[in-house]
Amino acid sequence: MSLNQTESRDKMKERLTIRKNGQVSLPKAFLEKFNLNEGDYLELVEEKGEIRLVPIKGDSDSQKWFGKEEWQKAEEEADQNIKRGQVKTFDNVEDGLDWLDSDSSKNWAYSEDDE
Repeated sequence: MSLNQTESRDKMKERLTIRKNGQVSLPKAFLEKFNLNEGDYLELVEEKGEIRLVPIKGDSDSQKWFGKEEWQKAEEEADQNIKRGQVKTFDNVEDGLDWLDSDSSKNWAYSEDDE
């Protein structure tokens, strides 16, 4: 609900009404300007007595790791190991964990013989 809107070159301002259960609706102009859609996330930030809503586009903080170069390199290495048949399967989780803790698991993917 818009009671007052001011728009300048770099600044948009809107007065919002807090409704039942703390809900507010974002004006269409803001949704369009920031390309926000239903289901998108906003971060609520309190700083120096002011409240800001910051759009979170793309990956959330918990998902950003997957886009990092280190993760992407590890994914590529895993894909190559799978293509070469350098994989291990286990009947259950306990067997897999036991194998990881054993001496047999050390550098197995880099050796020519698969134990």
